[in-house]
Amino acid sequence: MARCRTDWGSLVAGLLFLGLAVAFVVRGTGDWEFNVLWVLPVLVVGMGAAVVARALTRSRARRAASRPELRE
Repeated sequence: MARCRTDWGSLVAGLLFLGLAVAFVVRGTGDWEFNVLWVLPVLVVGMGAAVVARALTRSRARRAASRPELRE
């Protein structure tokens, strides 16, 4: 069976959107009040983290592919 690599960028982005969805559901129940204006900065920072995670893992995968002795 082939081993699949983890896509860290997609994982970070998915967790970010899942967290925001939970925040909106909790807000909708009336148990928690927050200002919706904080969502945009959280999205920008979270998506930036996803881009950085993807760039780091992609460059590492390219280096490993070009040097067979680095493969796991």
